[in-house]
Amino acid sequence: MTVGHAPPDISGKSLSLEPPHSHGLDLVAVLPSSRRRRLAVPRWLRRTFGPLLLLAVWQVSSATGALGPDILASPGTIARAGRDLVADGTLPSAMAVSLQRVVFGLLIGGVVGVGLALVSGLSRLGEDLVDATVQMLRTVPWVGLIPLFIIWLGIGEAPKVALIALGVAFHLYLNVYAGIRGVDEQLVEAGESLGLGRWGLVRHVVLPGALPGAMTGLRYSLATAWLALVFGESINAEDGIGFLMNQAREFFRTDVIVVCLVVYAFLGLLADAVVRTLERLLLQWRPTFKGQ
Repeated sequence: MTVGHAPPDISGKSLSLEPPHSHGLDLVAVLPSSRRRRLAVPRWLRRTFGPLLLLAVWQVSSATGALGPDILASPGTIARAGRDLVADGTLPSAMAVSLQRVVFGLLIGGVVGVGLALVSGLSRLGEDLVDATVQMLRTVPWVGLIPLFIIWLGIGEAPKVALIALGVAFHLYLNVYAGIRGVDEQLVEAGESLGLGRWGLVRHVVLPGALPGAMTGLRYSLATAWLALVFGESINAEDGIGFLMNQAREFFRTDVIVVCLVVYAFLGLLADAVVRTLERLLLQWRPTFKGQ
């Protein structure tokens, strides 16, 4: 029997399986639109398009006079101010002081927040003793505690670091606690069936399951730390980025103020990049959606 032809019918004529008018036509494979090749644009270029567009609009507005220098300095003026601050050592010194405050506050707040989350998340008794108190305190505006911190701790470095630590501790507590209580119960039952004791379950099941929440809390905590730093450095500060901003405000130096804001943004992006790197290293086991 010839391939592509049917056996003859009753009348002796062969039935062809080829569709009519198919001779001389080439079949073209049609791929779904999602698989078509896209324009190869580097991702770093796509990510910088928005900031570059904003910078161009800013420069044009300043050059045409639509944005006056008394409202906001031009990008060129800000660049020159930043260069001068770096050249005389003012900006590097202020950055070092501010970074030191953030690191100390992050360490203290991290230890307190994670410790309380472990006590509250791993034990019902700990939850009864800790969670209600923490939930009550976190509703209090922590910026409003600055006068009390000044009375209790003075006007030195202690109230600034305490303010940062307080904001960090609440974010880490909430996310680590939610991560612990969000671990799948079936995983815990599987660990028990494999013979894991209480601390074995905590080490091999609960803590790895809570790690994504802890990373999210760390990112929120870093953002809060920089925000708390701005308020903290308004407490009789004699150095730091916030001190430079206060001085610039008194002399109406919008260029110096924007330089300090850019430094805050740069340090925040750098800290977020560090956390993203930690996530890639510690959460390799978790598949995630990365966009299309």
